[in-house]
Amino acid sequence: MDLRTLRYFITVAQEGTISKAANMLHLTQPTLSKQLMELEEELGVILFIRGNRKITLTEEGSYLVSQAKEILTLVEKTTSNLSKEEHISGDIHIGAGESHAMSFLAKIIHQLINNYPDVKIHLHSGNADELSEKLDNGLLDFVLVIEPVDKKKYNFIQLPAKDCWGLLVPSNSDLASKEYIMPQDLHEIPLLISRQSKTSSELENWFGKSLNELNIIGSYNLLFNASLLVNEQVAYALCLDKIITTDEHSPLCFRPLKPTLEAGLAVIWKNNQIQSKAAKKFLDILYSFITDK
Repeated sequence: MDLRTLRYFITVAQEGTISKAANMLHLTQPTLSKQLMELEEELGVILFIRGNRKITLTEEGSYLVSQAKEILTLVEKTTSNLSKEEHISGDIHIGAGESHAMSFLAKIIHQLINNYPDVKIHLHSGNADELSEKLDNGLLDFVLVIEPVDKKKYNFIQLPAKDCWGLLVPSNSDLASKEYIMPQDLHEIPLLISRQSKTSSELENWFGKSLNELNIIGSYNLLFNASLLVNEQVAYALCLDKIITTDEHSPLCFRPLKPTLEAGLAVIWKNNQIQSKAAKKFLDILYSFITDK
């Protein structure tokens, strides 16, 4: 299974027909069909169900599309970072969940690109569990995470910033009139919580009981969509501050937890990871910003 065949396969999956994919790839239909049949024979699975007008991916085909995209991303990232040795260039892939601390990293990225305009930054959003897995697989260079950090797996730099936990509520709700949210305020009300695995333990320590005792009606990956449910008064969202706009014109407001629950933040990367020149420059600038704080 070579990279060219994987690119062919992804194009067919995206276009939905062999004829469209063949035109895009500047191949004849018989040549492309032969490549796909050989790929299926090599893997020993059926990747497509061929219909009259469109092809449909099998379960195995859908899995291969996902994996093939990650493989090609890793190859392109590696190739880019090895090219143009005479100056600093290449790609840096940074993963981050929703956090106001991203504004701190934005300053680092700004200086990096000003100094090395041929460096390209690629941001990947998601929760910490998903992004850590991508980091482990070599698809990301750095990830912004909420502490604690697994020091056996990752190198890290603590950031001079903290996120504050609280409750996102409609501005016209009774809870909006409170200055703080206490543990007893969470009883009975419908709640949405983050799907990050570390989040549950932090909130349980604050609550003093299992979260199973709360009326949790669902979870969210990224907060924006959850905020729409809060706006419709479906539920309240336990979340971090300064991610959703809650100014005086907003239909939503944020109320911090009491006792205060703060989340430390860190940038992590794999232990013993060989960094590209561009990634090393990113770390140099990050270290200098931390030292100046």
